[in-house]
Amino acid sequence: MNTKPVRPKAKRAAASKTASRKLSKPTSKSSSKSQAKKPLVKRRTASQKKTPKTAKSMTPRSAVRSTASATRLKKTVVPRVKKTQKLAAVRAQRPTTVTPPPRRQPTVDESAALMAFERAHREFTHGRFGEARNQFRALLDKYSQVSEVAARSRTYLAIAEARLRTENMLPRDADSLYDRGVIELNRGEYVAAQEMFERALKREPEAAHIHYGLAATRARLGSVDLALQSLQRALDLQPNLRVRAQHDQDLTSLRNDPDFDKLVFQPRP
Repeated sequence: MNTKPVRPKAKRAAASKTASRKLSKPTSKSSSKSQAKKPLVKRRTASQKKTPKTAKSMTPRSAVRSTASATRLKKTVVPRVKKTQKLAAVRAQRPTTVTPPPRRQPTVDESAALMAFERAHREFTHGRFGEARNQFRALLDKYSQVSEVAARSRTYLAIAEARLRTENMLPRDADSLYDRGVIELNRGEYVAAQEMFERALKREPEAAHIHYGLAATRARLGSVDLALQSLQRALDLQPNLRVRAQHDQDLTSLRNDPDFDKLVFQPRP
């Protein structure tokens, strides 16, 4: 009998199977080790993304309460800081009130000296320099210990005496005062010229040429109303001065006034 020999292929196949099993086992171990080392992270979709803890842990009512409390804190805390800052700024800018010391009451001599000074000063302002000089001298003799009033009285006394000296040096008659006024007017000393013409009119109030000189001086000083009054008085006294007034350069400031045209250019009935 011929018996068939056992095929070596089967052995080889079994050997290959065992070899493959041996090889596959270590690979499974290594893969399991790698899987143990690196835990798998599950991917989540956009709908399954983790929401914040506050949203999960809080109910809608608690969320509303938290927002309300947060707004209350903002309303209460922030204005307090601003108010304190404003108060600090206001306090820094607020001036410190300093109470002045009580005013000292004048003594009997000081009040009497003040009254005497007012009387003498009144005479001085009215142009009565002789009387003012006498009153200032009497004040200094009696109340020289009142330093402030005495110092002011000495100043006014010196001015009054200087004016009296100039008056004594001035001419006495009206024509000489008028001539002196014309000289001062031509020099441009209009205040001095006005004073001379006014002095001359006190001695001769109906002199038309003096009124005309006073009108020219007041026009140079810019006193339009007073200049027109003096010019009208001069033309009333001497109408032929109207021709002179039409071309006089001293009356230039009056030419834009309608009253000047009536006085100078329109003939009177």
